[in-house]
Amino acid sequence: MANKSQSFRDVVVWQKAHAFTLAIYRLTEAFPKHELFALTAQLRRAAASVPSNFVERFRKRTKPDKLRFYNIAQGSADECLYQLILAHDLRYTDTTALQTDLEEVSRLLQGYINGLERDGA
Repeated sequence: MANKSQSFRDVVVWQKAHAFTLAIYRLTEAFPKHELFALTAQLRRAAASVPSNFVERFRKRTKPDKLRFYNIAQGSADECLYQLILAHDLRYTDTTALQTDLEEVSRLLQGYINGLERDGA
């Protein structure tokens, strides 16, 4: 996919990843206090890593640099998915809707990766 946006804020994948991160911060406020330095911190860090790595990739010029940051964002999204499953299975909260939101972000990221690999941009 060509990068025609003037700002990362204009890109749908960033908008959705940012909204997901905000939702994670709100969700984890209700986690048990004993999770503050465990699952809460880990989930917040991984969630913030998705849009952060997209932003970092935004100004990169070379294909390998761009792919590297997309790959890191995808890895962070996968980490979040597991942590959401864990929080759900621990009965901290129902994370089904957030899992669906995250899967959409992952699909959008994969589209960027596929486009970059196909176009060689």
